[in-house]
Amino acid sequence: MSGRMGAWQGTALLVGAVLGPGMLVLPHLAASAAGPASVLAWAGMLALSVPVALTFAALGSRYPGGGGVAAVVGLAFGRPAAAVAGWWFYGAVPIGTVAGALVGGRYVEAALGVNATLAACLILAAAFAANAAGLRTSGRLQIVMVTLLVTLLATAVITAVPHADAANFTPFAPYGAAGVAGAAGVLMFAFVGWEAASHLSGEFADGKKGLLRATVVTLIVIGVLYAGVAVTSVGVLGADMTGVPLTAMLETGIGPAARPVTGVVAVLLSFGAVNTYIAGAARLGAALARDKALPGWFAQGGGPGETPYRSLGLVLALSVPVLVWGADLDLLMRATSACLAAVTSAGVAAAVRMLPAGRHRTTAVIGTGMSLLGLASCGLYLVVPAALALVAVGALKVNARRSYKIGL
Repeated sequence: MSGRMGAWQGTALLVGAVLGPGMLVLPHLAASAAGPASVLAWAGMLALSVPVALTFAALGSRYPGGGGVAAVVGLAFGRPAAAVAGWWFYGAVPIGTVAGALVGGRYVEAALGVNATLAACLILAAAFAANAAGLRTSGRLQIVMVTLLVTLLATAVITAVPHADAANFTPFAPYGAAGVAGAAGVLMFAFVGWEAASHLSGEFADGKKGLLRATVVTLIVIGVLYAGVAVTSVGVLGADMTGVPLTAMLETGIGPAARPVTGVVAVLLSFGAVNTYIAGAARLGAALARDKALPGWFAQGGGPGETPYRSLGLVLALSVPVLVWGADLDLLMRATSACLAAVTSAGVAAAVRMLPAGRHRTTAVIGTGMSLLGLASCGLYLVVPAALALVAVGALKVNARRSYKIGL
């Protein structure tokens, strides 16, 4: 057999890679930055997704099982570039997992009155404990989580939209173009993950056609959901919406019973995402150590079926100060967005070099230009991926010197 997945299974995996619990708070953060004009930022990010998604699908079709973005970047630009791309993702995880846990914490606080930071700590502790025990989120459970989130978002939009008021869209752009750019910067959090297509093509029963079909369907699903949430949240709640907009929308459409239900769903979604990203980061840390972008001591336990405890411990050590010093959710999501936007930009730029001349390369060029615009919208938060790039290059140099001395 040439593959194991049908187009619908592949679509579920791609939707899961792009759609995450950040959607539970992003309407609020985007509206806070741009007012009702945040819908323009959503539209811009959706436009960005089209060439980026198609580029990664083309890359995956040509290089099946390519090992992810870092491997593709390494093939295109060399080992140091691969190390930098790996560190961008690895460094984003402690920030992004804390942000994800705080998202769940906010909804728990709204539903049960438990302090949001305390709830976030419990979610993080449970996720690290699960990974230390060797527990993994199964593919089927991931699909259930994605279905749950899609259902939640769709229900919120469908039940709340009859209560929309056009007056909530005025004044439309109180913070001008700068506000829209600021909203785009935080929304990058919801528009990364398309790189998953670059290593899925080998899993499809009908190969390239299955991957392309899944990518197109995912673009449609994401586009409809995001547009619906963006417009409905502002139309129903106004630009000064609460920090838990999905709860507010569901309460508007269904009634007070929505509050505890949304709280439980938010915890499940947050835990699932945090658990998955911690597991991925722990394995990535071991891989970076094998490639000398981290001290070799962290490579232990990175083999199939093993638990990379040392790398997992490093992720935990990096997450604790983020939680203690950076409990501002907007700041955390913007910093994470900057790192992940850098990964996406590097991936599509690599595709320009890796894909043959023709429409796929042209799409990659367009995707690269649009990704760089999205990256620029992250503004001052670009200091985070810049610092991580220095760490990656420094680690390579230190390990190279150590290897040279050992060789002597």
